[in-house]
Amino acid sequence: MLAVRYDLPRVAASVSKDDLLRRPPGMYRFRELTPLDAGEEPITLGEGGTPFLPLPRLGRHLGMRHLFAKDEGQNPTGSFKARGLGLALTKARTLGVKGLMIPSAGNAGGAAAVYGARGGIPVVVVVPRDTPQAAVAEAIIAGAHVFTVEGTIATAGRVIAGIAPTLGWFDLATLKEPYRLEGKKTMGLELAEQLDWQTPDVLMYPTGGGTGLVGIHKAYEELAAMGWIKASQPRFIAVQAEGCAPLVKAWEDKAETTTPWENPVTDAPGLRVPGPFAGRQMLKILRETGGHPQPVSEAAILEAQKLLGRVEGIWTGPEAAATLAALCLMKEAGEVDSGTRVVLVLTGAGIKNPPPPLPPPIHLEGDPDRVLATVRQAIAR
Repeated sequence: MLAVRYDLPRVAASVSKDDLLRRPPGMYRFRELTPLDAGEEPITLGEGGTPFLPLPRLGRHLGMRHLFAKDEGQNPTGSFKARGLGLALTKARTLGVKGLMIPSAGNAGGAAAVYGARGGIPVVVVVPRDTPQAAVAEAIIAGAHVFTVEGTIATAGRVIAGIAPTLGWFDLATLKEPYRLEGKKTMGLELAEQLDWQTPDVLMYPTGGGTGLVGIHKAYEELAAMGWIKASQPRFIAVQAEGCAPLVKAWEDKAETTTPWENPVTDAPGLRVPGPFAGRQMLKILRETGGHPQPVSEAAILEAQKLLGRVEGIWTGPEAAATLAALCLMKEAGEVDSGTRVVLVLTGAGIKNPPPPLPPPIHLEGDPDRVLATVRQAIAR
């Protein structure tokens, strides 16, 4: 895979932390650490600049004093995919790409379609048949050609790899080009600034393809080389579903890279990636930072999703909720303590996925006394 490299001493000499304070919000505040050419205008909908939220009530619930979330669900397309696809489509337009084909579990395809429409680039999206309807609708509304296949994102990837060269369109699968990584890297740049140019002790990342995890690590490496943060990295925890955990298996086998997971099953579409292209890179990052992969059950993901909504008012996607499920397991195992500074990366909004099973709302009817009694009874439960 290709990776963008920068003249970091020159970047450090040309821009300061104070300069950033005078720039408008969004991920292109860090323009010098993106691959944009001089004068190149990005295809943008205002992505980046997402909130860094303290979670005090959840922290008290877990017995932790320093718990935070980076809420990527507030990006234009409802997930962190807006960052990577915005930059990838920008470079595709500059380089004269005829059209793009992308395999997706949902959010990436929707984001590619949206930024393709914004930049006037035709996009084909291929998704598994059981992809959440909100993501499929997003791609269709944005004018993409959307196709479904039986199987997983790996199946979709194989379909595209077989036809994209014949059509003369570019295969935008994960890490087939270096620019999506650079867009997702900006999560790490923002996190560093939002933590007053420090890194957390532990970073919980929901891991499917893993581009975001690799990108955040790259961001911290670059900032450390510029002298903007200390050289230490957080412990990266790659959170996976028990029904699709290729990193966990490779970790247990002490392997150098992942092997495809057979029969992947999870209700978190973004975690249903049986053969992550960045498996080798992710394992290396986990070992270097003292982290590890952490599997979680479907039941734990669902309970974490409800807990985060009930305690902090954040409706996040199942992939993101998996980070909280993993943290609960680590807290029980004594792997984090009350003083550990932990960041949960909430990669997407809950509204992009089918809602979890919920109790029906209570219907009010009858005279005012009956209505009042019904409300009181509900509140008392």
